[in-house]
Amino acid sequence: MKNNTDYDRNLKNTRRNFCKNTALVTGGLLLPTTSINAMYNIFDNKKLKLAVVGCGGRGTGAAIQALNADDNIELVAMADAFRDRLDGSLSNILKEMGETKKVNVPEANRFVGFEGAKKAIDLADVVILATPPGFRPQHFEYAVNAGKHIFMEKPVATDVPGVRRVLAAAKKAKENKLNVVVGLQRHYQDSYLAAMEQLKQNKIGKIVSGQVYWNSGGVWVRERQPNQTELEYQMRNWYYFNWLCGDHILEQHIHNIDVANWFIGEYPVSAQGMGGREVRTGKDHGEIFDHHFVEFTYPSGAVVAGQCRHQPDTMNRVAEFFQGTNGTVSTSGDEVSMKDWSGNNLFEHRGKDDPNPYQVEHIKLFESIRNGGVLADAENGAKSTMSAILGRMATYSGKVIKWDEAMQSDLKLAPDELSWDSPAPVQPNADGFYTIPTPGKTLVM
Repeated sequence: MKNNTDYDRNLKNTRRNFCKNTALVTGGLLLPTTSINAMYNIFDNKKLKLAVVGCGGRGTGAAIQALNADDNIELVAMADAFRDRLDGSLSNILKEMGETKKVNVPEANRFVGFEGAKKAIDLADVVILATPPGFRPQHFEYAVNAGKHIFMEKPVATDVPGVRRVLAAAKKAKENKLNVVVGLQRHYQDSYLAAMEQLKQNKIGKIVSGQVYWNSGGVWVRERQPNQTELEYQMRNWYYFNWLCGDHILEQHIHNIDVANWFIGEYPVSAQGMGGREVRTGKDHGEIFDHHFVEFTYPSGAVVAGQCRHQPDTMNRVAEFFQGTNGTVSTSGDEVSMKDWSGNNLFEHRGKDDPNPYQVEHIKLFESIRNGGVLADAENGAKSTMSAILGRMATYSGKVIKWDEAMQSDLKLAPDELSWDSPAPVQPNADGFYTIPTPGKTLVM
């Protein structure tokens, strides 16, 4: 999840000033593979129509970044469950973009409610999927079937059936040469790309262990309002309900787990861990934990410890550390450090002037669309989502959870069909509290 500081900083990165500093990213590391037959539209500068599905802060930020990423794009449709969110998003987009012909969303193209996503997707060439992640599998599947290019935020599901659904749609998207970028922005960040290049050169040898962190004080809470239905309350306070969010080990810590998968070149075969609620114990924190600690074991034998926490006034850390046979690497934001086991520097990257990776994601997406390339992030997005779900299964159950067994799970958290008359998928007890996962008792598969 991008915090407000990141969001404000991202908005300042227009395509013009971004392009002054993109040598590393646009120099070949992420260019799409393009066959001669696929290059029919390299010089096609047709106007691309954009739709945004999910009009919260992330959808708003992604829309602005998309509009700044290409010279001939127009925002034509928006969809959200709530009208106030849509109106606020459109107002912020117009405020940020200023006088522009790039924003043209008439009243008829402002869709509110559960069916609005499909209507918005139908009107666009490119779609941004930024609702709470519980809705992501169905929206992604629909967009792929409709032949759209896609930017979708992470995580891409909150349960295993959703992961399988995304994997199937990802395969179809690739076959149909649709571009899909997932908001795991480290893959588009100069510092992490530089670290990956050094790892490919065997700078620290084979990675055998690691520690990855997303420790912070937590995020927003939206209080229950008078006359609010249970379903509306949960959707507005979506971070604290697993059918919508999947817990913060999935919604935030996925970034660090994804880096481990990427650097090691594998996905975990098993996970075990522990977690619970020590600080955030109120009714307004729904059903999720406030801390998780997980050991992920990889096919190569590497073991990575993942740690995430939402507890105020404790140590904050968002970073990754890995140990190889010949040395170590640490990554955090725009800084990379590699050392041998004697403490000698092997490599450093201090990228305070690096291009903004949140903007890079969109520039690369539109470049690939224009050039007839295929960016295919969805499979990795689904598997890193599954890695984080594996960790949640481990902390909620207190058991060793194996990837192959977990992938067979039919435990579905997010319903396929909802209306405003539907009951919320989870219900509070008579005192207003929700059932909290209990290790040793909670069924996770």
